[in-house]
Amino acid sequence: MARSASQTTQALRDIGPDLRLPFAARLRLPLLNRFAAASGIRIPPLRLWATVSRVTRPSIIQRSFGPDFLALEGVCATELTSILDDAERLLPCAVGDAPAARVLEGKLIANLFFEDSTRTRVSFEIAARRLGAEVVNLSASGSSASKGESLVDTSRNIEAMGVDCLVVRCAISGGAALVAANVRCAVVNAGDGRHEHPTQGLLDLLTLRRHLGNLRGKRVAIVGDIANSRVARSTTHGLVALGAQVVAVGPPALVPSSWGALVSGENISISHDMDSIIGEIDAIIMLRIQTERAADRGVAPDYRFAYGLTEARRRRLRPDALILHPGPMNRGVEIDDAVADDAFSSVIFEQVSAGVAVRMAILSRVCGRR
Repeated sequence: MARSASQTTQALRDIGPDLRLPFAARLRLPLLNRFAAASGIRIPPLRLWATVSRVTRPSIIQRSFGPDFLALEGVCATELTSILDDAERLLPCAVGDAPAARVLEGKLIANLFFEDSTRTRVSFEIAARRLGAEVVNLSASGSSASKGESLVDTSRNIEAMGVDCLVVRCAISGGAALVAANVRCAVVNAGDGRHEHPTQGLLDLLTLRRHLGNLRGKRVAIVGDIANSRVARSTTHGLVALGAQVVAVGPPALVPSSWGALVSGENISISHDMDSIIGEIDAIIMLRIQTERAADRGVAPDYRFAYGLTEARRRRLRPDALILHPGPMNRGVEIDDAVADDAFSSVIFEQVSAGVAVRMAILSRVCGRR
């Protein structure tokens, strides 16, 4: 008698740990086929691939993002609120004012950073260490990636050394998901190409929520290189999920008319005139032009005068409006010194502290003790 899908999955689980080995699914398929034939199980090809995924990557925690954390797209408001609540509770631990529960004691976290980074890499390392984990760091220049080794092969080799979580930053859009599909350990996306930077999105949300309270109905402008910004995508997904309104602002070359539909569509508007919206927003997030992605092509040399957050524009903001920037800042281009360092409106360095707390919350969820 043919078994149901649930019976099939349970039978495969009952084999024990031999199937749950860190090698590619294509090598597991013959073993699964032989077991299925010997047990009288017929598994259609598509069901077999799905079963491989379920059996070999069991959920570490029952969350909407599964054992990995790869994107904010599709994460619901309830889930986001739960993560932000955890991160807010961890803020004193993140900045060293209180000890953190060492939920990652005995865990090994590998930071695989194939793009340059300061805040993200260091904050992930601090977050892991505050939770009791050991950390190893690898960059492209110091790895076999400089010799032509692929992202997947590098990740699988590091996983084979017994790490519990890979934190991946790469120039390939979808690169973190590609790694997650080829390893068994947890994977956290620390920024992949132009796709997403989900922990940056979370820290933006946490910073905004701490000052503005409930974000429903709040109007947030994201200004600058929207087209190339994974930060803009992640933060927008999160803001829209929490009921905020997003205004994407910048020159047509950097804010294409199709961008709103590509990201979320709902509660998103586009403006190419910064001065027309500057007095109507609750917060403004400034972005740098990503010259490493050739984003400066077609951008007028007077960009600062059209889209920079100058002191004159700062004075036109609402008195309680917040100023954010994910860094690194190009002072004197998208933001003036006096604006970035404004003690009342700028929360840029609060974002950095929030980043440690958010990453502690995520690492706890994907690879902490249950």
